[in-house]
Formats: sequence, structure tokens, C-alpha cells
Amino acid sequence: MNLRLTSTTMPVAVRPTLSPGQSAGQVAGKGSGGFAGALQSALTSVSEAQNNATQLQREVQLENPKVSLEETMVAIQKAQIGFQATLHVRNRMVQAYTDIMNMQV
Repeated sequence: MNLRLTSTTMPVAVRPTLSPGQSAGQVAGKGSGGFAGALQSALTSVSEAQNNATQLQREVQLENPKVSLEETMVAIQKAQIGFQATLHVRNRMVQAYTDIMNMQV
């Protein structure tokens, strides 16, 4: 069973962005900072989505005619899905750490 996450199998919220001409295997190269860089990028992306959703909520509550309720609801759902994906990644990392620490040497 292959449990490896590639740029096509991982959730959109935690996917590293590929620059033009860069393959999925090159994501962990020297330019992106490897796993730590990809994780930091994903956390930043989720944080930005949550901040955007919060700002849109505030604008709807202030009855700004330029902000639609539909746009706000979509932003909220995107932020929620991104947060859930991040939470699943964190839980998997904690479980992997726990499994490694419980191994007999």
C-alpha cells in the first residue's frame, strides 16, 4: 500500500505550489525548504483563508453592498475545509511520532 502524499493526492489546502516547469518530485528541492517549507506554506495559506473569511463575514455584517453572502459562505467553507485538512495532517504527524517513540530498539 502506497501512503506517500504527492502533489496530486494531498488536500488542496496543504498542496505545495508548483512553479512553471517544476515537477511534483522537485517540490522538496532546495528552493522550497523541503517538508518544513511545504508545511509552513500550507499553514500560511490556511491562515490567509481564515482571515479572508473573517473579513468577509465582518463586511456582510456591516451590510457592505460590494460583498455578497454567497461569496462569504464559499470563503467560510474553504477556510473550514483547509483547517480540517491541516488538523488531519497534524493528527497523522502526532500519531507517527508516537509510533516511532514506542518502537522497541
